[in-house]
Amino acid sequence: MQDSTAPDSNQIQKTQYRLYWFSIGVASCVLLLITVGGLVNSAGAGLSVPDWPTTYGENMFLFPLHKWKGGIVYEHGHRLLASLVGFFIVLQFLGVWIVERRPERRWVRYLSLMAVGAVIVQGILGGLTVLYQLPPEISISHSLLAEFLFLLTILLAVVTDPRFPRREVQPVRISGRWRKFLGVIVAALFIQIFLGALTRHTHSGLAIPDFPLAYGALVPEFSDYHITIHYMHRVGALIVGILILIASWKLWRHRAELPRLRLPAIMLSVLLVVQILLGGGIVWSYRDVLITTLHVGVGAAMLGLSFLQYLLFRFYYAPDSASEMAVSATDYKTVVANAK
Repeated sequence: MQDSTAPDSNQIQKTQYRLYWFSIGVASCVLLLITVGGLVNSAGAGLSVPDWPTTYGENMFLFPLHKWKGGIVYEHGHRLLASLVGFFIVLQFLGVWIVERRPERRWVRYLSLMAVGAVIVQGILGGLTVLYQLPPEISISHSLLAEFLFLLTILLAVVTDPRFPRREVQPVRISGRWRKFLGVIVAALFIQIFLGALTRHTHSGLAIPDFPLAYGALVPEFSDYHITIHYMHRVGALIVGILILIASWKLWRHRAELPRLRLPAIMLSVLLVVQILLGGGIVWSYRDVLITTLHVGVGAAMLGLSFLQYLLFRFYYAPDSASEMAVSATDYKTVVANAK
């Protein structure tokens, strides 16, 4: 009996790993789609194709290649890539419903169904941005839903890992409050991306023409709402940067206990520096298309990494609250002094 069942077990495991790697690919494709969407906006090509769901009255998938000229390349290419990503998400949904058959894993099925629903709504919002000629409220909603879909695909990639923990997690001597702190970073980055989308879709990217100062000062005169929006985005970047550096320092101190978080923490810190330089580059270059597009893509990557960091800490590690309680309020200063 063991010989006859072993191949079945091995085949199941292989199928699970295929789904896991496919889910990683789906998440990567969503990040690419967000970046290409940023390219459409950066190049001012949002209305290069004025109709939807057709392309100049023709079937979107049969639109002749010789008609791909100017901004049509960006906008029509974005539509085709979005359709491909939607197809991948449907395939992922089918794979999850085939592989995840255990009752206790039913929630993973619902996550995949949520991803399908999100990509359908995202497609509709994309069409509405064209039909209503790029209204900021719809365009911003389109951007934020894309980020939410990205996070959802990352979650699916994490939980479809065959090594995903069922019961056993690794205890670590770090406060459980850091789980909440990592969640705060995710929320702060999402808000920052909202402010970035608001800056982009209200044409406030050059409302403050210098960097790192603002009209030669730390705080400009808020004579126009464009300046206010732009400055809010800068302040948000400062807050997010401080939060990321605090978390990276803490996680680095516990790197021996948290091996799964080393790479995300390092990459997030590196991307933070890159993102700040890109933000300044947008102003210095007067919204260069490539720099502005990379700014969108790197921002999404930072959000994804912060969410991955949170998920890995949440699912794979158990904070040891007992070790925290051993340090009383009376000897807290002594502990800090010894640490220094």
